[in-house]
Amino acid sequence: MTTRPYVILSAAMSVDGYLDDASLERLRLSNAADFDRVDQVRAESDAILIGATTMRKDNPRLLVNSEERRAQRVAEGKPAYPLKVTVTRTGDLSADLNFWHHGDEKLVVTVDDAVEKVRATLGDLADVISVGPELDWDLVLDELGRRGIGRLMVEGGGTIHTQLMAADLADEVHLAIAPLLVGQPEAARFLGTADYPGGSTARMKVLEVRAIDDVVFVRYAPKERTA
Repeated sequence: MTTRPYVILSAAMSVDGYLDDASLERLRLSNAADFDRVDQVRAESDAILIGATTMRKDNPRLLVNSEERRAQRVAEGKPAYPLKVTVTRTGDLSADLNFWHHGDEKLVVTVDDAVEKVRATLGDLADVISVGPELDWDLVLDELGRRGIGRLMVEGGGTIHTQLMAADLADEVHLAIAPLLVGQPEAARFLGTADYPGGSTARMKVLEVRAIDDVVFVRYAPKERTA
């Protein structure tokens, strides 16, 4: 039986739960010390996953920035950078995005109707697979497990975080809470409306709480819920 990866949802959000504001420029929620913490988590991961919407909006490179951490990965027999993964139902991707042109291997997980479209768009920039007619997260995690991914870091966006939490597939949640208020209903939130396991009274286990300069970092174990 394939062992699925250990799934970590990672996000920086405002006090009122937003991942960004509604402006065209990316809202800087985290600080330098917390960005370094994120870099460490990336270095400890076998793969980093984001959704196609987040890729189009933020155009991230998703790299391990520390040369020392990359060297440590290589010394441990790993690639310098984790596998980068994105998921898309529509196949609406651009070959010009930073995601494809930095780091090591890339993987696109899509559905039957979009797989040829993605392959035509990206060529040899990424491995492209379909998990069937619908994007099934159980099948996505099974596929990553078959590829030897033991630790998966999910960096958004909110739709993906919501889907994985609702399906009870997240093993840890890492939240950096910035001392900001957004208050814009059209802006992206960390989690959306869903039927979450256990309902509104189920309390997640807290694994860690600490201040990182002006950011509060909280680590939860969402599968360890109590009434």
